[in-house]
Order: sequence, then C-alpha cells, then structure tokens
Amino acid sequence: MSNHHTIVGFKIKGMRESKNISVEEMAERSGLSVEQINSIENDQHLPSLGPLIKIARALGVRLGTFLDDNDELGPVVSRAEDRLANSISFSNGTADARKHMEYHPLAKQKAGRHMEPFVIDINPTEEREFQLSAHEGEEFIYVMSGEVEIDYGKTTYTLKEGDSIFYDSIVKHHVHGVAGKSARILAVVYIPF
Repeated sequence: MSNHHTIVGFKIKGMRESKNISVEEMAERSGLSVEQINSIENDQHLPSLGPLIKIARALGVRLGTFLDDNDELGPVVSRAEDRLANSISFSNGTADARKHMEYHPLAKQKAGRHMEPFVIDINPTEEREFQLSAHEGEEFIYVMSGEVEIDYGKTTYTLKEGDSIFYDSIVKHHVHGVAGKSARILAVVYIPF
C-alpha cells in the first residue's frame, strides 16, 4: 500500500472525531497548530514522529495505534522482504516536503507495545534548516549504513556505520543524513504511556 501515510492521517481524524475533540481542542492539547493538525489529517505527507507522538498523547492512545495492522500478543517477526511493502514516508518539515525519510515499522502487529522499532532510509538532501522536535521518551539509533547527523540541544553529533546513540527525546532533536548522502538506520523509540 504505497499510500500508507494517508491512512495514518485518516486514523487520527477518525479517533479525534470519535472522541468528540475539535481540531482547535486537539491543537491546544498537543501544542501543535490547527494548520499542522489539518495537514496531518488530510495531507499526503507527515511531519515527523515528534508531532505524531504529541497527537497520540492528546488523544490518550499509543503512537502504535496509528501504525497498527492487527493485534498480536505473542512475538512479532518482521521479514526483510516485507519491509518495503510497509513503509511510511515522512517529509522533513521543509516547505517543498520532499520524501526525506522512509520509515519501515518493525512491530506493527505487536499489541500494547511501548517501543516503536523502525528501519529508516534517509534520502540525500542538501537541506540544512531542520525543525527540531521534543517529546517524552527515549530514542536509540544505530547506523546500519551511511552517515547521519543528530542535532541534539545545541550539539550536533555525526555518526558513521556501526555507531549508535541513545538519548532522552525531551531535549529538542532532529536526525538527518550528512549533506547530500543517504543512510539507513535502526531506530527504536520508547514512549511512556
């Protein structure tokens, strides 16, 4: 389903409406703008995980609720060959919103999870102005190939293949490729619920 990302917006809209929460109220609860919420619910591109996590908390649901296929209580195996079929595209918040990252969720069928593991393909971009985001939880990133930069607070870390970083998500951060280079990372996001 190549249009998977619009389903996320569709699910968010459905949940918001079922709880009788207006877009304005949702904006107030999540700290996002009305425009951001409308664009997430109706648009072709998602901003990044940060705003989605804020929306999940505003709705009182797990982030996984937006990504889930079905609920599996036992272990979930994610096969390499299935990964591409299950990708979700995020833009990097720039005006032209090119496909900056392809997220491949690795645990969509796992019910009640607190961790969101992804393999993320980062496409080359010359963009250097990034919108940093902060949310509750922790993140672990392992670089599988290429080189990535992580803006974290006032510091920028450069990670090469085989490097990893673990940080508190409450500090403003942004993950992106080194200018003009592509990369692939394993990212595990933990969100307390």
